[in-house]
Amino acid sequence: MSHDHLELAEKYQKELVAAGLLIQTDVAGVYGRSGVFEQVLEAFDHFVSKQGQAYAPEVMRFSPVLARANYLKTTHIESFPDLIGSIHSFYGKEKEHLEMLRKVQELEAWTDDLGPTELMMTPAICYPLYPTAKNTILKEDGRLVDLMGFAFRHEPSVDPARMQTFRMHEFVRMGTAEQALGHRDFWLKKGEEIYQSLGINAKPALANDPFFGRGGRAMVVSQREQELKYELVVPIASEEKPTAIASSNYHLDHFSQPFNIKLQNGETAHTACFGFGLERSTLAMFKTFGFDVKTWPTETKKLLEI
Repeated sequence: MSHDHLELAEKYQKELVAAGLLIQTDVAGVYGRSGVFEQVLEAFDHFVSKQGQAYAPEVMRFSPVLARANYLKTTHIESFPDLIGSIHSFYGKEKEHLEMLRKVQELEAWTDDLGPTELMMTPAICYPLYPTAKNTILKEDGRLVDLMGFAFRHEPSVDPARMQTFRMHEFVRMGTAEQALGHRDFWLKKGEEIYQSLGINAKPALANDPFFGRGGRAMVVSQREQELKYELVVPIASEEKPTAIASSNYHLDHFSQPFNIKLQNGETAHTACFGFGLERSTLAMFKTFGFDVKTWPTETKKLLEI
């Protein structure tokens, strides 16, 4: 990320905090949200839900935590170790507790006295879905699932669009390769239409995930060559580097294989998802229309029912 982009991102962050829309905390990338911010975010989320209802999805909501055992069945720890959120707790007795308190008071490494729980922070909100479908055979028309929830990525930044905890609204397809790829392409177009209807000029762009390390560079090339990931981008911090406010991903059998999700013919299913970034979409609207919702375009307010 360029120095100029970071400067512009930090400037916009300070404007959002000064306007009372975001509430600064002591940790970079972690914010409180004002009532107005939440009103817009929830209105957008409701609007997205209504767009998806026409396709009769199953609706599911999961906690922002994931079983460690299921997390380890994915390749997330290989691809994104720098983004991991692992939940730990205290397992000792009274003597160990007193020693830990001494370390806290002496500013020593008290977290060494904690041990891992059975939970990880959810890195993407479709992750908890796949274990619920393990060892199943999909119907001929597959499954379409509507998800919404918080994800966590350890990615502290001054960019208000790069939060450590954020919400996504996703539509996930499990089925044949053709069904999954069709879902990815359909929602990429549908998502663009949704944003355009609100007056947000989001445009599709071929993208890649931030894979870690030397091996990750090869995965970036592979992902881009296979055109597995597209994003809808719009300028938020800067025109030079537009921000992804939604993404459309074709996973091949990456998630179905470890959880043994099959098709009627016995082959491993494929999956795809389209996710709207709720905080990022909200930030894009404030950037486009200004901080005073009352002055927003009439059509935008009518569609969002605000």
